[in-house]
Amino acid sequence: MVLRQEVAILRRQVNRPQVKPEERMVLAVLQRLRPAWERTSSLVTPDTLRRWHRELIRRKWNQPHRVNPKRAVSQQTQLLVWRLAKENPLWGYRRIQGELLKLGIEISASSIRRVIAPKRRPGPKRDTWSKFMRNQAASIVACDLFTVETVRMKTLNVLFFIDLHTRRVLLGGVTVDATNVRWCTQIARNLSEARESRSIPLRFLVHDRDHRFGEIFDEVFKAEGVEIIRTPWRAPRANAYAERFVRTVRTECLDRIFVLSERHLVSVLKTDLNHYNRERPHRGLDLRIPEGGPPLTVAETTGSIVRRDRLGGLIHEYHRKA
Repeated sequence: MVLRQEVAILRRQVNRPQVKPEERMVLAVLQRLRPAWERTSSLVTPDTLRRWHRELIRRKWNQPHRVNPKRAVSQQTQLLVWRLAKENPLWGYRRIQGELLKLGIEISASSIRRVIAPKRRPGPKRDTWSKFMRNQAASIVACDLFTVETVRMKTLNVLFFIDLHTRRVLLGGVTVDATNVRWCTQIARNLSEARESRSIPLRFLVHDRDHRFGEIFDEVFKAEGVEIIRTPWRAPRANAYAERFVRTVRTECLDRIFVLSERHLVSVLKTDLNHYNRERPHRGLDLRIPEGGPPLTVAETTGSIVRRDRLGGLIHEYHRKA
């Protein structure tokens, strides 16, 4: 009874005792030799003792694996593997192994993977959604809707179109009801006017599965020979260009002003889009401007720099003074 009382006092003082590995071994072995009535005063629970015993058995059978020594791949063979992988991006490890076997070089597919793995090329490149968007960017226009709240808590819907190749943005319209048939017809007319200046014909129109993009909206564009591509459910990255523009126009413009009415929002967006298309450099275009002219000559880079303010100084534009 004295020993049990001492153990109880120690348990109140120590939250979790630190037991060394050799002490675990002694407790796990000697606990089996104690009578059942004495095990109630043990420092640890029976489940802990059983876990320690399993660890002892695991260490008993934990033998080092026999690893066959790997044959070193010669430098010449590695260079040849790199050449085949670089010149044929669609080839997998087995295909490269077969081509090397034709040349009299015997090498395993795992060795080829070890050689190419540092460049993070696990296998043949497959056609993904982002790759499709980049390859067909010249003939793809994406559209999206976002909402703007006015000072009087009125929700306005803004529809815009963005050319994936040039990053040029066209304002479709601003309305309260985004499912209006007449509004969709006017949007089709605006897009038809913009298509006349395109050197490459428009083939695809990308938008999400928002309920505001109804069948009537799609039929307006299908009548002009444009194929509608709907992005997957809850996949904003599939329409990343449009989503990025929404973030830009909110951060640089709409989040910093109060919108009074529908007419005020149209005026603000037209001014901002004029700056976006003609003055703002884009990282996706190597810091070029969507509607920018030819680069300045040496003679034109000697004048002083002047600033032009837009939207009451919210946007600044810099030019060389004539």
